Amino acid sequence: MPSHPAITSHPAIIESTLREGEQFANAFFDSDQKVEIARLLDAFGVEYLELTSPAASRRSRSDCERVAALGLRAKVLTHTRCHLEDAKLALETGVDGIDVVFGTSRYLREYSHGKSMDQVIETAIEVVECIRSHDVEVRFSTEDSFRSEQADLIRAYRAVNAVGVNRVGVADTVGVASPRQVYDLVRRLRQEVDCDIEFHGHNDTGCAVANAFCALEAGATHVDTSVLGIGERNGITPLGGLVARLYAEDPEGVRTRYDLPLLREIENTVASLVEVDVPFNNYITGYTAFTHKAGIHAKAILNDPSSYEILDPADFGLDRYVHVAHRLTGWNAIKSRTRRSRRSRPISRRWRTRSRSASRTWTHCCASTTRRS
Repeated sequence: MPSHPAITSHPAIIESTLREGEQFANAFFDSDQKVEIARLLDAFGVEYLELTSPAASRRSRSDCERVAALGLRAKVLTHTRCHLEDAKLALETGVDGIDVVFGTSRYLREYSHGKSMDQVIETAIEVVECIRSHDVEVRFSTEDSFRSEQADLIRAYRAVNAVGVNRVGVADTVGVASPRQVYDLVRRLRQEVDCDIEFHGHNDTGCAVANAFCALEAGATHVDTSVLGIGERNGITPLGGLVARLYAEDPEGVRTRYDLPLLREIENTVASLVEVDVPFNNYITGYTAFTHKAGIHAKAILNDPSSYEILDPADFGLDRYVHVAHRLTGWNAIKSRTRRSRRSRPISRRWRTRSRSASRTWTHCCASTTRRS
């Protein structure tokens, strides 16, 4: 494999389905559903769960309190504005940590909160010091980081780092950043602070997984995800996509840390709750993720699956499927399927030129009964 910068040995997943995911257009989770999702994600092994701010509504507050009291292995966080009153409310819920955020781009400073950078930094210091005084983990993130002036970002990050913030966050709030831009900013930030660095990336331009991985290569330690990537607009880095990318880098480490066969159940559960289908080409669990059809591919896969697969479906509790009896399918796939079916009679050459309609029948009859729907 080509070499590239090493990532941290154990990057942490901040699973935000119960915060960012709740902002998805079709998400209307009730409290019991949130508990179900939290327990599944905890069983999978994510390091953190992030919930909606308790300042958003009374039910959001009670949900924070309920999930925080479940006794999960994962740390429970809530995400709030960088306001002192919001932080004090969050402290009352019993969460393990509070993620505060403040918009720093000219768009958000002009059209959202109307504060200058000096005011942003002054407030950030006050809020971070308050949270730290309660022995609760705290993250400060800029919002719309990639449309903010880098000098403003560095000033803010240095200031909160100096008062003991646990983690600073970089947020590609509108999905505008490229992998190179993410790498360059996080690399610079890694030289400026000694705390952990978190990346939050939206997928408006299709770079969320690549951007998250580049952030890790540049020195980030935490990445925000949601199940199936659900969230505001086109959502954020999908849990399955990040896991797939990390697995390609370190299969044994990912197998050790996460209950990979549980991923399919988690995605099916969330998909059902928000009334969407798991995409056919979804990372790992999509219907075609481990399907092989072309003859050249099939032959190599049958000899050594790693020739055309970087992920082992067995590690995720899934199976691969080699298509048979299509005009693109080679003899090796049919021969292999015949052996699996324990047929005693050899297939004559006429099977190689079956009509299109007959091929469909053959494929249907021979399709794996364990294939995911």
